[in-house]
Amino acid sequence: MAEDKKRKTSPAEFVNQVRTETSKVVWPTREETIRTSIFVFIMMVILALFFLGVDTLFNGVVRWLLTLA
Repeated sequence: MAEDKKRKTSPAEFVNQVRTETSKVVWPTREETIRTSIFVFIMMVILALFFLGVDTLFNGVVRWLLTLA
């Protein structure tokens, strides 16, 4: 019943709707994009080092446990 109420959108109308919605988007400035990229890179390095430390710690614990067996 709900599908009966929906009308089909033609491809041309769809493209026009996409253009209209795209024009409403507020795009970031170059400075905002660069700042965000630097922040993401720094967080990636911090998290990589954190997970390296956790992995090394777990590796040491597992090796120690295997020497007990």
